[in-house]
Amino acid sequence: MRSSTRIRLIEPMDAAPIAAHRLRDVEAFRPWEPVQPDDFFTADGQAERIDRLLAGYRAGTVWPGVVLADDQVIGQVTVGGILPQPHLRRGSVGYWIASVAQNQGHAGRAVGLVLQVMTDELGLHRAEASTNLENLPSQRVLRRNGFSPYGVAHSAIFLDGRWRDGLLWERLLGSY
Repeated sequence: MRSSTRIRLIEPMDAAPIAAHRLRDVEAFRPWEPVQPDDFFTADGQAERIDRLLAGYRAGTVWPGVVLADDQVIGQVTVGGILPQPHLRRGSVGYWIASVAQNQGHAGRAVGLVLQVMTDELGLHRAEASTNLENLPSQRVLRRNGFSPYGVAHSAIFLDGRWRDGLLWERLLGSY
């Protein structure tokens, strides 16, 4: 039986399960994410991070969510860099799913759900994302959710000891 996928706004109580996933998956995420300080992998470090995310949410610059499978936190989906001005109305989607829950469709469903949040709750017009050029699973998630690649950002992010190119993605939201 396929487990259900939901998303909701992140909460302080999510710090421990997020830290546990991130600590277990540090090697799995090494090719795709920047190096993090040691406290990032602790419940206290995640609690501080969640506090910052929620401050950004209150300021209107971020929508930080968690991904749930059968009510268990299995990842995050975030809309960052929100520009709500009438002439811009865009945000950038980022997500990760814990290794124990990958390859079950959760990332694709979570991105679909956050696109609804972007449209219905945040009133945004445009969704953006970026992936490492080699991150084919993440690119499949974006394609399945209607994103199209539109460019390459050369030497855009320092990952796993070297500068890497990023593939830029876009999707228009709603019927504006």
